[in-house]
Amino acid sequence: MYIGDLHIHSRYSRATSKDCTPEHLDLWARKKGIHIVGTGDFTHPAWREELAEKLEPAEDGLYVLKDEYRIKDEKIPGEMIPRFVITGEISSIYKKNGKVRKVHSLILLPGLEDAERISAKLEQIGNIHSDGRPILGLDCHDLLEIILELSPQAVYVPAHIWTPHFSLFGAFSGFDTVEECFEDLTPYIHAMETGLSSDPPMNWRVSALDRYQLISNSDAHSPAKLGREANLFDIPLSYDGLSRAIQTGQGLYGTIEFFPEEGKYHMDGHRKCNLCLTPSDTLKYNGICPVCGRKITIGVSHRVEELSDREEGYIRENAKPFESLVPLPEVIGASSGHSASSVKVQREYQKMLSELGPEFEILRNLPLEDIRRVSGTRVAEGIERLRRGQVERIPGFDGEYGVIKLFSAEELNNTEGQMSFFELLKSSDQQNILDPADAQLAEEQKEDQAKQQEKQQSKQQNRAASLNPEQEYAVRCTSPHIAVKAGPGTGKTKTLVSRLRYLLEYRKVRPAEITAVTFTNQAAAEMRERIEKETGKKQAGRAMQIGTFHGICLNFLKEQGEVFTLMGEAQQRIMAEEVLSFTGVNVKPGKFLEQVSRRKSGIDSAVAGDSSGVDISGDPVWQQAFRIYEERKQELHLLDFDDLLLRTAERIENGQVNDGWEKKFRYLLVDEFQDINPAQLRLVKLWSSAGRELFVIGDPDQSIYGFRGADSDCFERLRQEYDDLEMVNLKENYRSTPQILKAASAVISAAEIGEGEKEEREMLRPNCPDGAPVRLIRAGSPMGEAIFIAKEINRMAGGMGMIEAHQTAWEHPEKKVRSFDEIAVLCRTHHQAELVEKCLRTESIPYVVAGREDYLNEESVQNSICFFRLIEQAEESGDLPDGAVPGQQNRTDADPVSAGSGMEVCVKYFWKMEWSAMAEEVVRNTLIKYLPLYKKKKPQKFLEQWMEEMKLADDPAMQKLLQASVFYKTMQEFLYALELGVESDLKRCGGRKYTSDAVTVMTLHGSKGLEFPVAFIYGVEKGSIPLENEKHPSDKEEERRLFYVGMTRAKEELILTTSGEKSEFTGAIPADVSVHENEEKKKKEQEWQQMSLFDM
Repeated sequence: MYIGDLHIHSRYSRATSKDCTPEHLDLWARKKGIHIVGTGDFTHPAWREELAEKLEPAEDGLYVLKDEYRIKDEKIPGEMIPRFVITGEISSIYKKNGKVRKVHSLILLPGLEDAERISAKLEQIGNIHSDGRPILGLDCHDLLEIILELSPQAVYVPAHIWTPHFSLFGAFSGFDTVEECFEDLTPYIHAMETGLSSDPPMNWRVSALDRYQLISNSDAHSPAKLGREANLFDIPLSYDGLSRAIQTGQGLYGTIEFFPEEGKYHMDGHRKCNLCLTPSDTLKYNGICPVCGRKITIGVSHRVEELSDREEGYIRENAKPFESLVPLPEVIGASSGHSASSVKVQREYQKMLSELGPEFEILRNLPLEDIRRVSGTRVAEGIERLRRGQVERIPGFDGEYGVIKLFSAEELNNTEGQMSFFELLKSSDQQNILDPADAQLAEEQKEDQAKQQEKQQSKQQNRAASLNPEQEYAVRCTSPHIAVKAGPGTGKTKTLVSRLRYLLEYRKVRPAEITAVTFTNQAAAEMRERIEKETGKKQAGRAMQIGTFHGICLNFLKEQGEVFTLMGEAQQRIMAEEVLSFTGVNVKPGKFLEQVSRRKSGIDSAVAGDSSGVDISGDPVWQQAFRIYEERKQELHLLDFDDLLLRTAERIENGQVNDGWEKKFRYLLVDEFQDINPAQLRLVKLWSSAGRELFVIGDPDQSIYGFRGADSDCFERLRQEYDDLEMVNLKENYRSTPQILKAASAVISAAEIGEGEKEEREMLRPNCPDGAPVRLIRAGSPMGEAIFIAKEINRMAGGMGMIEAHQTAWEHPEKKVRSFDEIAVLCRTHHQAELVEKCLRTESIPYVVAGREDYLNEESVQNSICFFRLIEQAEESGDLPDGAVPGQQNRTDADPVSAGSGMEVCVKYFWKMEWSAMAEEVVRNTLIKYLPLYKKKKPQKFLEQWMEEMKLADDPAMQKLLQASVFYKTMQEFLYALELGVESDLKRCGGRKYTSDAVTVMTLHGSKGLEFPVAFIYGVEKGSIPLENEKHPSDKEEERRLFYVGMTRAKEELILTTSGEKSEFTGAIPADVSVHENEEKKKKEQEWQQMSLFDM
């Protein structure tokens, strides 16, 4: 059996490797195990001259490389010497039947003499010197006639017959039938080259091709690409034998195929528009690209569909067998997560060739045990999957090669499949010690167990990895404006990440053209991590713009050259105090700043400005204060966090942007869309109008930031904005048990849209197995609730001590033992969280507190952050900041703009000094000392030194800041989280220095977007849920949505605690999925007590 690759190119063709020489073609044929290689490019005079010099005749019509030119490589075992057959490709571009035709033809010749005659004739017709594959304005019919006349033994084969632009059946410039092209000479065509983008089954669907032999070749432009596709011949080694096999099928055993999806013209699409389409999508758009309005490049799949007269899956009678393979370096790369061209992969490739033989022998025939012995389990598994056809196929389109994946990124992260030296030793030792019969039995049991485990894992992985129809539609939707309503647990993040992966891998969008907006830095980091993990490409995640609105706008303004300093909260408070003092507005600085923020965010409703509940927003004096506050910031080139968004919008609207700014926003994706405020919506519209596609995802039932301007009707507003908006609903819940989902659904279904009028909604469908009922626990007091939670977590963890562990195991043998990081305690307020924290600390339960807590507003923390910001500014500028502001040296105390730079703020509030040269010197010296420490030290160590030297070690708020620092690698990252982070972006450990395996304590707002196997909700009672107090007028329906968010964080167990009058929301929970427990009564009736060591 011989392997033949008959369509290749020399270094004289365009876009080919300089190594396409006879010597290297011979070398790589030996590496691959290819017995017959086409020379390619016989029409080029210089190439023919080189062939005549370096080749010598072998069997009839075949050649071999002269020994003196052969590259010696001891790593290539065996004595196989490749044969060369004279071949070439000619490109015909001509007009026929009123249409321009572009067809490539592969020609095989019996010798160099025939090549000389044909080339002499073609040179009279066109230029054959500039390109190894000459372009001639010659009708294919006439070309065939010339070939047959000058070389009757020549074989003429239409090349890669489905390629869209240059082939016999090409969608854009080909023919619908063979007869239309070759007319009366059609009987002289006996074979078709299928090309990389199609395989035999696709061609079997066209009955008109039944009479032709189907052959496959690599069309290699470099020696390493030899054999991407090839033919299997069982023939006498001669030109006649080869010719007979191609033209009659006698001796043509079969073909080795590329996976057709890997071909660069498999699907329809536009590479420049990053659009990959199915044939049905193309028909939907009438063949016109919805992005640029030009004709879509029709792929092979579409064209086959047009010309086929048989259903997909048809098997042609007496068809030749075929094998689908990918090159061995790609298998090694796929097995290790490295590029096929990397040094590591190439080293392993050479090692395998040296120890195992040629590439095709390894891929097709070699026992897997031999491969495993040399290259380990993972590579052997990859080759086994390849032989079985168990691959993931990402189709190519419009000139972009597709991708064939043997392993998922998650599988590559699992190193269990790799064989280690110690495992080999262990295996060897066991074979020496165990009785042979016992060893065999143990091995069989191990194999059975492994197979069962693999089957179970495969089932779970397939379910987790696959998308349901609604998710799939959302991911692949080609509408320019897409809105996805995704309820809790419906795979919102999975859908969003899959959409990103689809843009990157299927539509070939450049990562730098994608912006994904999240609402927390944590969500942004997790999204970037998942992209890198699922694509296996770190560069893709890094090149994409992923972040919060504030983070993206901050970077945008810096890129546009905006000169500004970002104000910290301390600077804002100080400036507000002075402005309010100057204007006489009777309101606290915090309330003033809150009102300023709401005004900038586009929120119409006002917040009470003083204790009497008076709205100050319309007061002329307040308006004056607002104006002075903003003017002062402009003078000092200061921006607050709301300004980041407003200034970005203003620059875009006024055209104050650099050329090409919009490239980053061509593909805009917005997460948690239900929580955006008017200012953020304004940005979305601006970014989207300059881009190509907008994809938003969220859930109106989880809209919980109305106090910030969010609106649960946001999706309807978007529908009014975009007439072509495609709305997709995700309804399959994969997170929570049916009991939890039914309870939560009952709560949200009771929502009112008018006076007593209930809102109609379709409920989410559960996909998880049944679980425990929702537990409603009544305790005697708020502290009693917190104590119960701590004790219950102790029990869930299997007991913190020996006695508790024995007791728990005895009383609850069926209960699953939980790790601490599986458990979350959700509270409505930070004050409630402090009670829970106290009890967890008493029980020695590790915990982290997530969210923006009140300690961040303490003076010591704010002043410290202000100084850290000063250090950051000095580091960014490379110089120490000036204390005085130009033009402001002679300010008076009456001047409303007397507070300014960060240095002055630090002097006044941290050092408690008046501004002076000496005060400036104090700050400057402190900066000089701490600047190098800020760069080098971990946040925890930096803060410890800062607190010690600044006499802040005993400050409770600073101690909490220190507890938060352990979660960050650098001070820059920590400061970014402190200033721009929201909700769950900030965490602190509970008195111990750990960052994992801890119970999470957080507010209901902070829990958004997270999930836990077990969730407690503390204080589910009137006045707390819904929250009602003088400072916080209740929005009942938003509070209902907030409670719904908390309930749906739970995957397996949900426990609601109360000690007061029960919340009206719990009345909606059905009795068949809930159970009520009175912890206070149970405590009184308890007959046993825990035995202490002294009792013993």
